[in-house]
Amino acid sequence: MIVISQELCKGCGLCIKTCPVNAVEMVEKKAYIGEQCVSCGACLRVCPFAAITRNDESAAGAIECRSCPVQCSIKPGFSGACRRYINAGGALIRNRPLETENNRADKVNHQLPDQPLITAVGSGTEYPCCKPAPHIVSDKVNGVEVVTVVTEAPLSYSGVKVKIDCNHHIGAEGAKVLREGLVVGMVDTEEYGSKMLSIGGANTLSSGKAGFMAARTIVELANEERVLLQVEKGSKLELQVGFPPTIDGVQEKKMRVGCGSATVGMFARQMSAVVGEAIVLDHHVIGLLSEHRAGEEVGMQFSGVVVNGRKSTRGRYFGESGKGWGGTHIERAVDAVKSVDMKIGKTGMKILVTETTGEKAGLLEVQSDGTVKEIPMTGEVQGLADLIASNCEDSRVSAIYVGGTGGSARAGVTTYPRKLSQAVHNGDAKLTIGGAPTFILPGGGINFMVDVEKVVPKAFTWVPTPATVAPVEYTITRKAYEEIGGHVNSIRPLKDLLAELKK
Repeated sequence: MIVISQELCKGCGLCIKTCPVNAVEMVEKKAYIGEQCVSCGACLRVCPFAAITRNDESAAGAIECRSCPVQCSIKPGFSGACRRYINAGGALIRNRPLETENNRADKVNHQLPDQPLITAVGSGTEYPCCKPAPHIVSDKVNGVEVVTVVTEAPLSYSGVKVKIDCNHHIGAEGAKVLREGLVVGMVDTEEYGSKMLSIGGANTLSSGKAGFMAARTIVELANEERVLLQVEKGSKLELQVGFPPTIDGVQEKKMRVGCGSATVGMFARQMSAVVGEAIVLDHHVIGLLSEHRAGEEVGMQFSGVVVNGRKSTRGRYFGESGKGWGGTHIERAVDAVKSVDMKIGKTGMKILVTETTGEKAGLLEVQSDGTVKEIPMTGEVQGLADLIASNCEDSRVSAIYVGGTGGSARAGVTTYPRKLSQAVHNGDAKLTIGGAPTFILPGGGINFMVDVEKVVPKAFTWVPTPATVAPVEYTITRKAYEEIGGHVNSIRPLKDLLAELKK
């Protein structure tokens, strides 16, 4: 149960703001725990005055939920911190019935082909916006007349999201990304097993001389060319889409199979068979085998090992970012262990220390005084590290081109640009980029994302406005094209264009 010391409580209210079940209230400038508390520990972790503790007592009728690492203690009639499970008559049940279909999902327009009739690569641009697009062609597909409109459109609202599959810390979130000393983007939020960069965007492109460098960088990355970047107060990056990244002069080999906790969960059985304890280092979540639920699942008891990290939940610890193992600040296996409680631990116990890629691994042995020393790696323990590594995917760079089509990119298609936007969002018109499918962002306008590796090669360029130039195609039925005010008089049969190109 969670207990608040009224003597230590200063009434700051952080626990109230943090509690996911609104179980804390303020009475005369002191925090009190209500009956709906599930002992999730969120308040304990944010209290700056150490006024909140947890004891081993459980409320009458409470059930421990084991659906996630938090392990809420849920009283009868109440839900856990995630509000998914309720204690109903002594049993935890999901408090929402299973949904078997989604009526809000996009419906596929089977009249439209997967590919445009032609791509816009090499089409050229009609400027200014009052002119029809350079090519508007029609053909019958499965008995339906379809129109494709193409143009190579200068897009000021554009950039690339670069995904770097690696286990290396490259710099702080939000840090500037520079090329030849000029700011071209920033470090974005991380995704699972990957570091993300955001390069370009309208504000960066219009930021003066750096805008030209940003436009060039967007295009070279989108065209799968090699680019050198520097993260402010961080790493030097050599990036090329489709290839492993080189970070601070070292080519990355593997992306992690999961966070430290997930790695422990996946390989707990194999780990418990060869060592008495395992620590998987990760700058996000470090995993400690014996304390983890997975360790319990395979018959282990807590070993007494204390990890060098900040505890999150059972067997899971927050790591500190750095240049060491698993992207942490830890550079030697022995530094992964803060201490060993010898009231629990045993002399001679073997501890595997590795990282989420299994590339670095060390074997420790507990000494009689509670310290640990590194010993030679055995074949079976090395085999365990190799097993983790073999389940990791190869490190590589990928990129998503992000753009917004307005101006000539819409006016060249129709005299009613808004109707085109609506047609795209309704699925009546299909937007492709260089022949590749796009994801259309919800909301107004036409904002899209496209995997550059699916676009016709070398399809992007840039102009010193500055802006990037992208091949844009709209494919729509002839009937719908007429309804949105399309440039019908400029339509020509596809066969005529193809015959002309052969001359």
